Amino acid sequence: MGIPVKDELRNGLKQTRLRLGLSQQDLATMAGVSRQTISGVESGQTALSVTVALRLAKALGCRVEDLFWIERDRITLEATPTATPPTGDRVPVSLVKVGGQWIAHPLVGNDAFRLELIAADGEAIRQPDRETLTVALLDDPANLLNTVAVAGCAPALSLWAQAAERWHPGLRVHLSFANSTAALEQLARGEVHIAGVHLYCPKTQTFNLPFVRQALPQQATVLINLGLWQEGLVVAAGNPKGIEGVADLSRPDITLVNREPGAGSRELLDQALAEAQLMPHSIRGFDQVVLSHQAVAQAIAQGRADVGVSAASVAATYNLGFLPLRQSRYDLVTLKAYLDEPAVQQLLGTLSHRRVLSQLERLGGYDTHMTGDVVASIPGTDPEAGSG
Repeated sequence: MGIPVKDELRNGLKQTRLRLGLSQQDLATMAGVSRQTISGVESGQTALSVTVALRLAKALGCRVEDLFWIERDRITLEATPTATPPTGDRVPVSLVKVGGQWIAHPLVGNDAFRLELIAADGEAIRQPDRETLTVALLDDPANLLNTVAVAGCAPALSLWAQAAERWHPGLRVHLSFANSTAALEQLARGEVHIAGVHLYCPKTQTFNLPFVRQALPQQATVLINLGLWQEGLVVAAGNPKGIEGVADLSRPDITLVNREPGAGSRELLDQALAEAQLMPHSIRGFDQVVLSHQAVAQAIAQGRADVGVSAASVAATYNLGFLPLRQSRYDLVTLKAYLDEPAVQQLLGTLSHRRVLSQLERLGGYDTHMTGDVVASIPGTDPEAGSG
């Protein structure tokens, strides 16, 4: 059941005329019609003849269909939302087909942006007592099928998405910023095709594998490397507080900005504090939590904090100081079943392209010698295997 929209003639004549700096009389003279005709067409009060439409298009140097179109009832489909929108409100959404099911990502708040504002694929209305959304499409459904949904926290994901979309003009990448744990949860729920992960397990002394096995115990998965990146302490430019390492975080003159539980940076900090035998409550600002690498850097750049854990590339982007703690492996996790999808193949296939590699290297703090390599292929396993 669709959202009712009148089947009527719409036009963009006024907007085109004003953009060109023309008055109604100017356009009337150019098209050989009266000013009243121009006024009536723009307001929708005058019936449009084929002759007038052709004259206006010729005068403005465009096609008739650029000026006039029929607005018909929109095509609708049912989609499962990744978050619950308010009942009855029209909510812009981005649509992705994952595992044969339509998934609606509400474009609300920070989720409405990648780096730029994300264009909506449709408008959704949630009805009471229904788990799915009715989405009225704003685009041709054929254009939505070549979309890959990716969740992760690395700023480099945006660079990768932009480079891939340039290389494959029909490809679309829907990027959701989420910490490593949340990204794996989205992959497990069937909301995305790919999850970006940088989690270290001290028990097994491995990156990402134990967490993937735990989050997706029954699924065959593949881990493909995006890059090796330096993670550590980000400090103000010039390191005015003279911070030398984790031990300095307990100083009373040092304020920390922290990440949320489940983030790879938070796991690194927790492990570093345990090794230094420091209790979290002894760290000023331990409970000051932000939700992204950029937010950590912004808090330090604006003087709201003295130190936080993030990546060397983020510190360099904000012209901040950096003290390395470890080199981490950032992997892209996907289900083996998704590797057969053409859009996923197109996106992953760009990892070895020169433009992607050069953009990662330009960021600083990235080692790309493994980028694009399959670092693990995991069959479905027991839920208890590899927990750590």
